[in-house]
Amino acid sequence: MPGTTPTPDPHPDDDQDVADADRGFIARLRPGVVRDAAGRTVWDADAYAFLDGDCPPTAHPSLWRQSRLTARQGLYEVVPGVYQVRGLDLSNITFVEGDRGVLVIDPLISAEVAAAALALYREHRGDRPVTGVLYTHSHIDHFGGVHGVADPDAAADGSLPVIAPAGFLAHAAGENVITGPAMARRSVYMYGAALPKGPAGQIGCGLGQTTSLGSTGLIAPNLDVRATGQTETVDGVRMVFQLTPGTEAPAEMNIHFPGLRLLCVAENACHTLHNVLTLRGALVRDPSAWARYLTETLRLFAGTTDVVFASHHWPTWGQDRAVRFLEEQRDAYAYLHDQCVRLINAGYTGAEIAEELRLPPGLEKRRHVQGHYGSLSHNAKAVYQRYMGWFDGNPAHLWQHPPREAARRYTEFMGGADAVVAKARVCFDRGDLRWVAEVLNHVLFADPEHAEARALQAETFERLGHGSECGPWRNFYLTGAAELRGGVRGAPGRGASGIVAALSVEQIFQSMAVRLDGPRAAAAGRLLLRWEITDPDDRTRNPGPDVWTLLLSNGALTPMPGDAPRGEAPHLTLTLSRATLDAVAGRATTFPDAIAAGEIIVDGDVTALTTLGGLMERPDPRFPIVTP
Repeated sequence: MPGTTPTPDPHPDDDQDVADADRGFIARLRPGVVRDAAGRTVWDADAYAFLDGDCPPTAHPSLWRQSRLTARQGLYEVVPGVYQVRGLDLSNITFVEGDRGVLVIDPLISAEVAAAALALYREHRGDRPVTGVLYTHSHIDHFGGVHGVADPDAAADGSLPVIAPAGFLAHAAGENVITGPAMARRSVYMYGAALPKGPAGQIGCGLGQTTSLGSTGLIAPNLDVRATGQTETVDGVRMVFQLTPGTEAPAEMNIHFPGLRLLCVAENACHTLHNVLTLRGALVRDPSAWARYLTETLRLFAGTTDVVFASHHWPTWGQDRAVRFLEEQRDAYAYLHDQCVRLINAGYTGAEIAEELRLPPGLEKRRHVQGHYGSLSHNAKAVYQRYMGWFDGNPAHLWQHPPREAARRYTEFMGGADAVVAKARVCFDRGDLRWVAEVLNHVLFADPEHAEARALQAETFERLGHGSECGPWRNFYLTGAAELRGGVRGAPGRGASGIVAALSVEQIFQSMAVRLDGPRAAAAGRLLLRWEITDPDDRTRNPGPDVWTLLLSNGALTPMPGDAPRGEAPHLTLTLSRATLDAVAGRATTFPDAIAAGEIIVDGDVTALTTLGGLMERPDPRFPIVTP
């Protein structure tokens, strides 16, 4: 839990993880800076050199120690023939050598850092071609850099296997396109990418350092893993898969390499307690299913595994240590789930459970289940949300005012903004920072420009951040403080344009539907637009135009395959290539420009398209968070 000042390291167990993080080291990327084609820095590992020093009073010692380990960058040998590049992004990229080339597991977030990692691998292991790509799950730090290591054309013609768990593409679209703008904005807070790196600023997030800022993309999988026990051999490398949906991601899989006695556990077992609900936003995960799948992992693979590695952190060597690691990870998620449910059934609310819950003695000093990334506090609230929803059953909370109106009323009740700030300063001086943050939040939502409230809240957030063991908590607090002092400014982030080409036509139309201004669309009446895609998603199985109908009705946009039902005539038919649809969806061009260039052929009332386009909103990625 955050406090006023850091405390001694509460997890003083052995330093085996230090030895493991260094084991197998081959070489660093020198300098540890990756730039894009325009010369913009997209990753700077060297900026974390300050972590070599002693922990300062502006950081929790356990988080400082974790960040020092995750900041190590370079090429590492896991076992002969398997190598990882760590510390060049939030996640790791893994290279598994085959008969002819190398398989790539989880190619980071950005193409630039993935390409740098591949170049570092080839510098020391030879210029092997990439003969396969595997995505362990549907989060962008495990696929976004694929264009830096793989040829999309080779994947399209099937000569390059791209393997992913069933449901991968739908969930990747959901996170990065459907609610992408909101998640991207909150990711700026969660990973602290806009904060200065240093002892008082961004030091890491517990899972890794931060997120790279290069170009993202996606090559659609051409080989789905649909069942646990499915076996595939690529470039002479035999793999056995375990599907683990609904654990750390809605589509996820573990990979066992029988010939190497090696197990990749994706992100299902890392050297931190993970998130049941990540603070950037996501579907609430199921820690009970998570625990059950880890039990299945042990049953399937424990006896034939000598090394366990994941797509974050460092491996665990030795069968006994690997089994203990997986068992303790399993027990942590099972305990979290079961004790939260016990307390729910005893009448506790999510906030009350978060104050009550502690790890049992057997786990409380084990570093790899501590809250460096996912805290017990916010995970407990997530379990409550999963089962009980937003409402805690108290009728007083059934019809509350929205934040700004509630803040105005609270501030008035408490004697006005100046009086509240004066009382808050007294609380601040005695170290009651949680309460200061609560009451000043009311002042700022009632009077966002109150200078003294902004300054004191910024200092409060800063103190809370410096005392946080959880990396995302620290980054949220410090980013909030920075915005109170400097306003909402342009922040590093990534759009979804590089992902669009891998989506289905239906997913592109769904992304349009969630950008529609419903009230204005309802007033626009009924529209039907027929789309003929001249080179559809799967040319071999579905030759000819891919026909879709978009229906605007009662303010809702509904994509339907084929022509309109009941023979209703469309207002407009558009004939275009999939590449043109991608360009418009990715904002590389506009519908009017594409029509003018002859890239879209229209037949009918073109004002229907103009009307629909005018009803689309473009989300502002700089919306405020700590002020209304």
